[in-house]
Amino acid sequence: MNVGGVLASTRKQLESTVDDAGIEAEVLLRHASGMDRVGLYASLNEPIEPPAALQLSALVRRRLGGEPLAYIIGRREFYGFDLQVTPDVLVPRQETESLVDTVIEFIASRTPDGRANIADVGTGSGAIAVALARQLPHATVIATDISAPALSVADANRRLNSVADRVHLVQCDLLRGLDGPFDAIVSNPPYIATSELSGLPADVRSEPARALDGGVDGLKITERLVRQSLGRLTPSGGLFVEIAPEQAEPIAVLVRRWMQGFRISIINDLSGSPRVAAIQSDRPGRFAALW
Repeated sequence: MNVGGVLASTRKQLESTVDDAGIEAEVLLRHASGMDRVGLYASLNEPIEPPAALQLSALVRRRLGGEPLAYIIGRREFYGFDLQVTPDVLVPRQETESLVDTVIEFIASRTPDGRANIADVGTGSGAIAVALARQLPHATVIATDISAPALSVADANRRLNSVADRVHLVQCDLLRGLDGPFDAIVSNPPYIATSELSGLPADVRSEPARALDGGVDGLKITERLVRQSLGRLTPSGGLFVEIAPEQAEPIAVLVRRWMQGFRISIINDLSGSPRVAAIQSDRPGRFAALW
């Protein structure tokens, strides 16, 4: 069979369980054959090499079994750059880019030269920390995680993206052991309610439970982070947390309980869903209080 026929056959195999079957078929075929996109489409009428065909068959079986595509190919694009990804870390997602955008805008509004001390809590793959360091060349990022294997992935990614001199890794539970003060504390914490985990798609259930499980109401870790952030922010600093769309009001309640005098804004992601809680202690503006 030629490459074009294999591509069509792979797409058909994936259609029953994968939303973007066409894109994933192409990615898997390129990974199995070692071809880039231009080479792939230039070879559609050429016969596929038997080793590539065997490799592709094995990759497709893994994907149909519910393994995330990013784990299969070992990488994921985030904020325009590549990251190494393993089963030790959460797969970076596009909606988290809204969290990065919010922090970049906040830092720019506070320090025109972009000099800032930032904490990325629960860094996982290092996606947020690396993105912030790339976009804010005068910022320093302290990236924490309780998982040593996750920090190994983050270490590889900070080196891959040439920001190892400004992204510093610390193994700890959230912010414990860090004094600050920080101009921004940012986190994509586990925020899925425990009762909802079993209903997640198979590929999401393959990701580390520790990075997904937010406790009974999905806010167990977020509440701990809110409490730990007290006293660790500069006077004009802010706390930025990714949330589930339905958590906008509950997190506002948490902030009123533990961070009196702070304001909270809820910012939508590109799909229009509430995604980022921006919490700050001083003047309003772009981040004026909504609650």
